[in-house]
Amino acid sequence: MYKFNNIPLDDETMWPDNIRIELEKPHEDERGFIQSLVNFPMKNLSIIFSKKGSVRSNHNHYTDWHYMYVTSGAFDYYYRPHKSEQKPKVEKFEVGEMVFTPPMEDHACVFTEDTTLIVVSRNPRDQKTYESDVVRIELINPDDIIL
Repeated sequence: MYKFNNIPLDDETMWPDNIRIELEKPHEDERGFIQSLVNFPMKNLSIIFSKKGSVRSNHNHYTDWHYMYVTSGAFDYYYRPHKSEQKPKVEKFEVGEMVFTPPMEDHACVFTEDTTLIVVSRNPRDQKTYESDVVRIELINPDDIIL
């Protein structure tokens, strides 16, 4: 099924310049609207649900990038360049907002509410591909979370 694992789809000149993604204007008519989220080559689309108070990510990726669109809830997104000693920056993301994470960016998500995300990734999400590309770190200590 994963015969497309090693087919390159993009390069860094195609990536967004900012982590906060401004969405294109939706197409609207009397039936409703269509909101494009990602008009970009990708290999995986996932839905991730996270419970309030949980921490996800606390890692970086060698090659993978991902867009995360919030369909319900909210989270604080912590990030900094990989191997940096600087304090991570933090931005809050809520319903209707989207964040882009490039490769080699340490990142962690602290979920301030029960949250559902739609996630679009460069790489397939099978466990073997995922594990070979991720570097686990402790950007955020889950024991230090106070909501």
